[in-house]
Amino acid sequence: MKKRIFILTVSLLSLAVGCSTAPERAESRAVLEANVEESLAEFKEKYPSINQYLENSYGYAVLPKVLKGAFWVGGAGGRGAVYEQGKLVGYTRMSQATLGFSFGGESFREVVFFADKAALDRFRSGPFTFSGQATALVIEAGAAAKANYQDGMAVFVMTRSGLIVDASIGAQKFKYVPI
Repeated sequence: MKKRIFILTVSLLSLAVGCSTAPERAESRAVLEANVEESLAEFKEKYPSINQYLENSYGYAVLPKVLKGAFWVGGAGGRGAVYEQGKLVGYTRMSQATLGFSFGGESFREVVFFADKAALDRFRSGPFTFSGQATALVIEAGAAAKANYQDGMAVFVMTRSGLIVDASIGAQKFKYVPI
């Protein structure tokens, strides 16, 4: 049993970190940027209160497709785009590791809003990690109207598909690459 968990964990984490942060070809960049626009449109349609964050934040990172899988130990990963003052400035890759009562898999979208330049600069300065406690503060997009920035950031998640039972702790790590 421990061997299976180890193999699953290694597989999930290698999927999460195995791809490059920035799309290497122009076609891949175009697809990612189209997926980002689609994700933002869906957030706006389902949760109009998120518009206040788009209008008032200094910048934001959009991860249009994050895949997560878990069997006690879990992993997730996805790639996205980073915007400053509405202008594309780079790309990001998120990887996540979790431990706890967690079974299943899901796909979700994630948006991280930065209240000011200092928050965005912290994100860009190197590998950025949300602690286990901050990961627990990730907000379902339905609660967007009640959300506040914490440490200069607000995180919104929208489940796309899948089924997961998750009562775990973990951390999300982001890598940023400028254009």
